Amino acid sequence: MLVRLTEEQEEIRTLVAEFAGKVLAPSAADRDEVEAIDTELIQEMAEIGLMSIGIPEEYGGLGFGSTEKAIVVEEIAKKDAAVAELVSVHNMAYTAILKHGSDALKEHYLPIAAEGGVAAFALTEPQAGSDSSAVRTTAVADGDDYIINGSKCFISNFGPHEGAFVTLLALTEPEKGTKGLTAFVVDRDNPGMKLGRREEKMGIRAADVSEIFLEDCRVSKDKIVGEPGKGFNYFMEALDAGRIGMAAQAIGLAEEAIDLSADYMKTRVQFGKPIAKLQGLQWYLADMATKTAAAKALVYQAAASLDRGERATTEAAMAKYFASETAVAVVDKALQIHGGYGYMRDYPLERMYRDVRIIPIYEGTSEIQKLIISRALLK
Repeated sequence: MLVRLTEEQEEIRTLVAEFAGKVLAPSAADRDEVEAIDTELIQEMAEIGLMSIGIPEEYGGLGFGSTEKAIVVEEIAKKDAAVAELVSVHNMAYTAILKHGSDALKEHYLPIAAEGGVAAFALTEPQAGSDSSAVRTTAVADGDDYIINGSKCFISNFGPHEGAFVTLLALTEPEKGTKGLTAFVVDRDNPGMKLGRREEKMGIRAADVSEIFLEDCRVSKDKIVGEPGKGFNYFMEALDAGRIGMAAQAIGLAEEAIDLSADYMKTRVQFGKPIAKLQGLQWYLADMATKTAAAKALVYQAAASLDRGERATTEAAMAKYFASETAVAVVDKALQIHGGYGYMRDYPLERMYRDVRIIPIYEGTSEIQKLIISRALLK
């Protein structure tokens, strides 16, 4: 499949690329060093619509689809993968509210998200990682409320610097397994919800990833997203979109690594000539570009499926699996091309090498993506 974008989509790519180059690139190393994304930057992104890509205009958003989200995340990731992660998860976290929430929930939370109130997505628990069905957080009815108890871990977009609200899964009918899981939206300042440890990570260090503890957290029944017992389905649906976002992040990193490598090869002189003249390195670059183009086609094919209103679970899994594994290999090869310089913190590849390694892990590991793909083939 050739990636053919509309004129409007190409304009979006140009605008986001300019923003990323002028605003994100010069300060990416600083954000990595201090391990934070400042609120002023988040507000600046909100003002130009990056925090409201899929939110309808009536709620203050841009009203775009999955393809536009992929474009935005891809271009941001070229200059700062941590910021791309924030934007991708944020635009996934309000998906259940947008698709299944009541009018009241939409009218309250979607404008908050559009204005830069960072949304978090809380599925993972200490015993529920790849096995999403192992969620143990409970929500017990008490009059007009539910009382939630449990914990979540590795939660993106929720930490000392980020997080206006979180969509989370809890068991309302434990005896029913995944059919007893209900989705809730909980405000950051809701009594009983406490921020745990902010994780210290190898890469995407600027992005907040934290623990959340829920201790007798009282939430009114009108904070249920959609129907009780349907939360697992809503979250799996959101993950389809989220995986396409993470795949787009991978593509952005791979494309930037290729561009950096080509520029370096043309200027780095060894044995009396630019290393771009060395056939072995030329072949490295050819392999990197070809695999990245193939991965990009999968990403945009999956995004197009969602935009047509189709369920794209298998396509999203293929895109996430292939793009993430490709990006790790491409960035690794780019660092090799740069030699010792690529290993130094003065060069962006050192940070990119650390950042890219998480992509085959979060939003479902590569092994889980292969399981999804194979099950679709064998059903």
